[in-house]
Amino acid sequence: MKQQNILIIGAGLCGSLLALRLGQRGYNVAVYEMRPDLRTTDISAGRSINLAFSDRGNKAMKLVGIEDKVKALCIPMNGRMLHDKEGQTFLSNYSGRDYEYINSISRGELNGLLLTEAEKHENVTIHFNKKCQSVDFEKTTARFQDYNTKHEFIEDADCIIATDGAGSALRQSYFLERKFLFSFSQHWLTHGYKELSILPNEDGSYKTYKNALHIWPRGDFMVIALPNLDGSFTVTLFLSYDEGEYNFNNLTTPEIVTEFFEKEFPDALALMPNLAEDFFENPTAPLGTVKCSPWHYKGNTLLMGDSAHAIVPFYGQGMNASFEDVVVFDGVLDQYEGDWEAVFSEYNKVRKKDTDAIADLAIDNFHEMKDHVANPIFQEKRKIEMALEKEFPEDYSSKYSLVTFNEHIGYREAMLRGRAQDKAILNMLSDGVISTEDDINDILDKVKTETEAILEDDRIAGLK
Repeated sequence: MKQQNILIIGAGLCGSLLALRLGQRGYNVAVYEMRPDLRTTDISAGRSINLAFSDRGNKAMKLVGIEDKVKALCIPMNGRMLHDKEGQTFLSNYSGRDYEYINSISRGELNGLLLTEAEKHENVTIHFNKKCQSVDFEKTTARFQDYNTKHEFIEDADCIIATDGAGSALRQSYFLERKFLFSFSQHWLTHGYKELSILPNEDGSYKTYKNALHIWPRGDFMVIALPNLDGSFTVTLFLSYDEGEYNFNNLTTPEIVTEFFEKEFPDALALMPNLAEDFFENPTAPLGTVKCSPWHYKGNTLLMGDSAHAIVPFYGQGMNASFEDVVVFDGVLDQYEGDWEAVFSEYNKVRKKDTDAIADLAIDNFHEMKDHVANPIFQEKRKIEMALEKEFPEDYSSKYSLVTFNEHIGYREAMLRGRAQDKAILNMLSDGVISTEDDINDILDKVKTETEAILEDDRIAGLK
């Protein structure tokens, strides 16, 4: 049975991890990737958005036995370094527990490692420069075109798993063929993003604080920066396409771009003599959310990772969610191995509610990062949550901690409890029921009582 042939479309982060895991389980795995091999070619093209690697992603690295190799690629980020217009900074830790932090990691380095580990298995082969044109999900075949020769060919397999991202060829085939009831939605933010950079000092050192995710929140837009191992920072500008005094549609000259940064991000501009060059060399890219259902057709084909549930990057969970997909899929395989239809159906059932939840949370966090983090009542809430986590590490976790550091609970459960806690604390702060001066034991009791009341209301309303 293990000699079954599995075809994976896409050798990105999710596809390369899935190939590695299925190779370890003894399947014959063939992976087809439309881009060249990123280990031998630079293909970033200003679209990488540095990745935030955290506990859910690490759970997958433990599963395949490469946790230490991945750790060597990580830079710990203990919190958000907030920059105001005057250049003053404030470090807001992610957790009151010192051992909870996220990591900055290079997409290319991590993807390369996963490809190399997958190829160590004789039963795994990876083919580059092969673009999937369409999938016949009834015959379980996929049509590819070789980028170099333009030659078209068809591959057959026992099952096909598409990890080919937000523009998935398999998802498009599901949608266009109309052979079964397939629901699909794609929502774009009014904002896009552009990648910029802060280069290292001449001696290779960092120009600003290394162990934080830097944010310049400005209400309707923001800049973030994540550290790289070479001393540089990957900087990303999130800005509306057409709204506000400055937007992507009217930032058309180096002078206007510089004026915008002088006015809004003067301390960032001081670190970025290469701003105009980066701005006009790198593309402006959109930010969208994809939801669809079902993810599978019988036991023939399955969508996984971004092809099933692309999200915006504001919770730092896109990669972690895709890696967690593989862990969940692996667990379902343990139960139903040998029956692909049962495997795909059960995986879809147990996983979709959680990927819908993280998609919604990522939109919430977009508004939090660009605006709410600078709001005084929000800062009061964070102070209280940090104190609760520090004083009662076993009894309290903020929404951010539930999502990011509690990999044993699903995203949906984390979202429902986290939102209830947020509502409880913000309501009690605004009503004067609690304050940062109060006894921490009293605050915990009140937050717990109010949170449970809100959760009970949600249950009655049918939200759980």
